[in-house]
Amino acid sequence: MSKKDFFNNQKNVKKFFFVFYVMVIVSIFAELFIQKHTYFPWEEFPFFYASFGFVAFVFLILIAKHVLRPIVKKNEDYYDD
Repeated sequence: MSKKDFFNNQKNVKKFFFVFYVMVIVSIFAELFIQKHTYFPWEEFPFFYASFGFVAFVFLILIAKHVLRPIVKKNEDYYDD
């Protein structure tokens, strides 16, 4: 008999994502009530850091997919004798 992990149970996964989404929403809207000490004027825009983080994440994924993957990808029969 194998032991079930936490994330193998679909109910636990749904609970985890619910808590995760609530934390994201709370942290994004908490930004409206926190005083920011900015160096640049564009940092004062609402939700700047969330937007910047999302755009940076998408940019890194695209760079990894279209630039780095062709560099490190090997042929299917590379390790065959």
